[in-house]
Amino acid sequence: MDKLVIKGKTPLKGEVTINGAKNAAVAILPAALLIDGITTIENLPNISDVKLLCEIIENLGAKITWISNNAITIDSRNISCTQAPIELTRKFRASYYLIGALLGRCGEVQVGMPGGCKLGARPIDQHIKGFEALGAKVEVGQGIIKATREKLIGTNIYMDIVSVGATINIMLASVLAEGTTIIDNPAKEPHIVDVANFLNALGADVRGAGTDVIKINGVQKLEGNITYSVVPDQIEAGTFMLAAVASHGDIIIRNCITKHLECITAKILEIGAHAEELDGDTIHVWCNKRPTKANIKTLPYPGFPTDLQPQMGVVLSMANGTSIINESIWESRFQYTDELNKMGAKITSQGKTAIFEGVSTLYGAPVSATDLRAGAALIIAGICADGITEIHNLEHIDRGYENIEEKFRKLGANITRVKEDDPNNHLVDLPE
Repeated sequence: MDKLVIKGKTPLKGEVTINGAKNAAVAILPAALLIDGITTIENLPNISDVKLLCEIIENLGAKITWISNNAITIDSRNISCTQAPIELTRKFRASYYLIGALLGRCGEVQVGMPGGCKLGARPIDQHIKGFEALGAKVEVGQGIIKATREKLIGTNIYMDIVSVGATINIMLASVLAEGTTIIDNPAKEPHIVDVANFLNALGADVRGAGTDVIKINGVQKLEGNITYSVVPDQIEAGTFMLAAVASHGDIIIRNCITKHLECITAKILEIGAHAEELDGDTIHVWCNKRPTKANIKTLPYPGFPTDLQPQMGVVLSMANGTSIINESIWESRFQYTDELNKMGAKITSQGKTAIFEGVSTLYGAPVSATDLRAGAALIIAGICADGITEIHNLEHIDRGYENIEEKFRKLGANITRVKEDDPNNHLVDLPE
């Protein structure tokens, strides 16, 4: 196992290029199984969740060829199995997209109950409701999900809660269904639009993604032989935007869609930092003073993303005044606040609310990533802190960020990945 060692108090400066979106990639890969052909996917983030999903897809009989670090071809002409390896599908959340894809193409599928970050209750009842409304039979038991169908027939489906995963899964299952499927109250995140664009590139007829109603007219067959580029990662871009603010830095962020970042930009301006759109895919963020307090409430897109709440929490932990974050999506998203308190923060959290009494300085300490985005937040905290910070449980961070320490290093951060079992690694003399 590895850990990160960070020598802090470093204003980040320079340029960073954003990778393809994790949340889009892990849905587009299963979507490629809907065709009897070959698909090329570019701008793919080289992260552990993507590699794990590729391994599962190969187990199902598809052939994956890596063209480069961020591009693959998927040959799904010889799908020979619909039972995904249980031990692999349990390791991450997005494995449930295999259900919608294989149900649509093959009529049957079996996967393990999805895993992922421990953010509280993460039921898949909206997924099951959608599959059953389309005509599938779904059985859940002993940690396994089985779904079968004779045929899927389009229908009207109302989402009781706004669910990104269920919205995408119903899209995957319905593109080959008979008739028209209408999803009311769907999620609107950028990666939902990206998955819809990918399906349409294959010959599907998905309309309204990103709006209050999605309409899917079922088609008999999808075509392959396309090349598709994954949308830039809104959350990675937001992570570096907030890192610039927290460290009193100056960063130009490239290969992003600035429209997707408006909710983050608005809060950055509110707390007294600066954000300027240079063009449609570049944004400049800088901060030359201590941020002021702010109140945040996480909401589905286009609201403030829950996946940027911990990173914003680092900023507010050092802001001037008392701030409040209300987390409306996940009930256990504040686990990272215990780790920040080890670094000198003054945060009180209860349920879905946390109060941040801003301190002028954080101090280096040994901390552990409790989930993917918490890990990114702790890296930002370590870069800002006085002294040396050690971050453990990097497997969480590696699920969603490609070469994150290298990107921060190029911005001036004093950060090194070392082996946990080295008895002297906590004494490593980091280069200036």
